[in-house]
Amino acid sequence: MRKFLRIRIAFIFLLLPFFTNAQTDVNQATTNSDAVVKYPQFQFKGLFQARFLGALSDNVDVLGLHHSTGEVTQSSFDIKRMRVGLNTKLSENTEVAILVNLADFKSDPKTKVLENAYAKYTFNKYFAITGGQFRPAFGIEELVPVDIIKSFDFSNQYYEFGKNGWTSFQIGASATGSFDLGKVPVSYAVSVLNGNGKNQEKDKDNGKLYSTRLVFGLSKLHKINLGLNGGSGKVFDQDVFALGADITSDFVLNDAFTFDLQIEYKQGTNHNLYFSLPAEARTKNANDYQMRGYYIMPNLRYRINYKKLSSLELSCRYESFDTSFKLNSNVRQTYTPMISLEFGKAYTGRIEMGFEIDRFDKNIPDTTMYNDNLFIIQFQCRL
Repeated sequence: MRKFLRIRIAFIFLLLPFFTNAQTDVNQATTNSDAVVKYPQFQFKGLFQARFLGALSDNVDVLGLHHSTGEVTQSSFDIKRMRVGLNTKLSENTEVAILVNLADFKSDPKTKVLENAYAKYTFNKYFAITGGQFRPAFGIEELVPVDIIKSFDFSNQYYEFGKNGWTSFQIGASATGSFDLGKVPVSYAVSVLNGNGKNQEKDKDNGKLYSTRLVFGLSKLHKINLGLNGGSGKVFDQDVFALGADITSDFVLNDAFTFDLQIEYKQGTNHNLYFSLPAEARTKNANDYQMRGYYIMPNLRYRINYKKLSSLELSCRYESFDTSFKLNSNVRQTYTPMISLEFGKAYTGRIEMGFEIDRFDKNIPDTTMYNDNLFIIQFQCRL
């Protein structure tokens, strides 16, 4: 009996190393597997933008408002953005994003502050769906964060189309994806939106805005992309529309210099203007009030990589925009020359200096439709 017991104990000790090694291999495999697919994954983001503004035109303040009488604020420091964001990847296919701009507390925060609040599920490269509050794809600027654009801020047309529900932060759903059309890569976005801005309790009516964007990669070498946008919908039983086209390119001139160019055109119903007018002061058709405009923005980048200074950029955006070109037309031409110093990588630190010069066909006293010249120094940090 004792001999049999000793044999059993010896047999166990003989096999024990094999069990130990096998368990170790299982643990290592589990650990390695967890290292690859461990969820949730968190990515924190932040952006700080502060500016000094100097108005150089008589009787026009730093916000572009003309004053016939009274004192005018012609110099001011301003916090443009103080954003904090969190992107959470819940699984390989599911992500949730939130973005707030704390600088919006400086004015009435109602319908402000919260910017991104959406969930996205990616089935594959051909199809993904996003729902919540986000920036729908309807042009170049909607796909680029404001902290890496080549100018001080987005264009006039971006904000005006945002007021009409096509761009900026909107509530709705969107399907996106990419595929190849022969040898041409194509990406698409199809969106359905409430169309009345961010942080709204509900849609203002039963009408919705439907939009589509297609981007064709025409040249991989020079990164030439052609974008086409179209949209239609109803606002308080009025038919509305929007359309646009844009092209981007990026040319590497040599090891130090690169040159990129953006050109964009948009046109659409300005139903925001239409419904802001008294019923007796407007026509019966909202499409009598149409906005249209275009901008051209060349940018020259010189890589320096001297100590902490990464690059020097020179840009000058020219924009022509009319909020109602069919009735009471008043074209606004805006020139925005700017020089930018980049510190670190991907605009981690950035100092920008330049001008915003507005010229209107007709100056309207005591409004923002008045010629002005604004000097701007802007500093930003991002993570």
